[in-house]
Amino acid sequence: MFDKTPDAAPASVTAPPAGDAPTSPAAEAIRPPAGARTVDQFDTTSAEERAAASAPSEPAGERSLGTTVASLGDPSRSGFWLETPLVTAEGKGRVVYNGKSAQVDLIPIAGPATGGSRLSLAAMRLIEAPLTDLPTVEVYTGG
Repeated sequence: MFDKTPDAAPASVTAPPAGDAPTSPAAEAIRPPAGARTVDQFDTTSAEERAAASAPSEPAGERSLGTTVASLGDPSRSGFWLETPLVTAEGKGRVVYNGKSAQVDLIPIAGPATGGSRLSLAAMRLIEAPLTDLPTVEVYTGG
């Protein structure tokens, strides 16, 4: 889907129409430039944000919500988030893939708990999940 070369455009990336801005904390993140074409251009998170999201955390009271198959979410939405049917209200959480962890905003979407989820580009990169596959991630909340 993404090529790391600056002249290759992603095949199916379009910015959402004006007025469709998400209402989650991730909505306040910096949006990619209009002409973004590469993974690095779409991922506008700062080194500090990546460090904070990757900080080891297994807080007391954290509980597992289970696993979900995650596809790449809207790459024009910056930040660390997971849209998932595993939650019914927005909150803070954590996703884990192959031992790598990222702190994320959990955003509810309609569907059965067995339905898939959408993970932000920044979070997928941080946990080193393949952008063009459907990785299964562990999801935690609370703490």
